[in-house]
Amino acid sequence: MKPLMTITELSKIFPVAPQKAENKKLLFKPRQGKQQSYLHAVDDISFEIFEGESLGIVGESGCGKSTLVNMLCRLTDPTKGSIVFAGKTLSHIPARRFAKVPERADIQVVFQDPHESLNPRHTAFDSIAEPLLRTGSFKRGDALQRRVHELAANSGLPDALLSRFPHQLSGGQKARVNIARAIALSPKLLVLDEPTSALDVSVQARILQLLDDLRSKLGMSYMFVTHDLNVVRLLCDRVLVMYLGKIVEIGPTAQVFDAPLHPYTEALISAIPTLDAKVAENRMRLTGEPLSPIDPNPNTCRFYGRCPKGWDECTQNMPQLLPSKRRDHLAACHLNDVS
Repeated sequence: MKPLMTITELSKIFPVAPQKAENKKLLFKPRQGKQQSYLHAVDDISFEIFEGESLGIVGESGCGKSTLVNMLCRLTDPTKGSIVFAGKTLSHIPARRFAKVPERADIQVVFQDPHESLNPRHTAFDSIAEPLLRTGSFKRGDALQRRVHELAANSGLPDALLSRFPHQLSGGQKARVNIARAIALSPKLLVLDEPTSALDVSVQARILQLLDDLRSKLGMSYMFVTHDLNVVRLLCDRVLVMYLGKIVEIGPTAQVFDAPLHPYTEALISAIPTLDAKVAENRMRLTGEPLSPIDPNPNTCRFYGRCPKGWDECTQNMPQLLPSKRRDHLAACHLNDVS
């Protein structure tokens, strides 16, 4: 497959304000004194998103998923590294200017909360039509009417609901409005940030099926950010696992779920709810405390201290993301070097 987006050595580092003497409740403390401390939200990561594929990004809260998405969507600027999309380098374009470049239309987002991501003063029709009007793709008239009705139909939203305001719609209907708005400009990459987490379970299944159908019909690539590993298993071709700003594993979904190479991935998969009492009893449990993302030791594995398989090498050399026996399955763990 041909790469649609190539991310190379991408980082986002935030300066941390000096700690006040009276603030003793900070979980991760910056340096004392005059030296500036930095929080490494995303730290030197590289990967590719291919045309037509669905890439799942997983990891616990605080691992850097949202910061990564914000950089790839050009909502915030990276500290260093490059983002190349469809042959054009986007990382050189400041985030404040990106809304005015043509590539803006090619990268769209479905946000996590379908309620808060809609303007309460806009009808469903207005929300879907807004990107078409803002980019100058359409002017108000019959052509715009036809396009909005087409998008609503593709998203499973009845025409009768287009005149309604967000407070008059159910959660699932709002999600469909958000999806219709996101696909309005026929993007090449659709970023889905926990698109079903705020919905009832019965509605989630229908929205996920809709997204799967749209990818097949429209030929888009998906970047699916989620905590729900079952969603990743069902909808994603590949999965990328993050921990404290680093990629710890990436590979085809079936391979990652059936034979995880990194202990953190193994722990995530082990934590998937199950009705099998024996499996639940033998699940992998993590102990210890996470390392601080503030001024992390560049020679220590980020998972060290919680990893049940950690050893001395993990504190002396940062493991690199390297291929296993199958070159499309990579992991950053010293255990793979000796296996």
